[in-house]
Amino acid sequence: MGTEYERKFKGNPAVMESLSGPWHTIAMETTYYDTPSRALSALRYTLRRRFENGISVCTLKTPGTDGVRGEWETECEHIVDAIPELCKLGCPADLPQLCAEGLVPLCGARFTRKTQLLTFPGGTAELALDTGILFGKEKELPLCEIELELKDGSRKA
Repeated sequence: MGTEYERKFKGNPAVMESLSGPWHTIAMETTYYDTPSRALSALRYTLRRRFENGISVCTLKTPGTDGVRGEWETECEHIVDAIPELCKLGCPADLPQLCAEGLVPLCGARFTRKTQLLTFPGGTAELALDTGILFGKEKELPLCEIELELKDGSRKA
């Protein structure tokens, strides 16, 4: 993939539940990883493994500006096995060295995503409505988020 352009907004559960349309529903469970020394967090890298309707997808995201960031993903059963595959896709070459000390799970999320493609002059975007929970070592918090991600076309459009 290489880059991602998206915007996220806080959602209202009642309003999101009332929206009708041709939604595609995806059950998601995500685990976020870092090294014991937090080497990835120090660079603002996000490494995750997500089950999307039972399919394991591993993703690396890197920081960017103005809503654009680096993103690479591959179907892979284990996060460690995904690292060389992500590098083959063009992610930062330092990823294997950064992860050499090992990876530990930090936190995660379990949620349902309802998506719909929106077509507009000059592009296509995905509207996603996420509801579920975020969890860490000792805490759970509700997740209610709206995401709009450019899939095709220019950011200006």
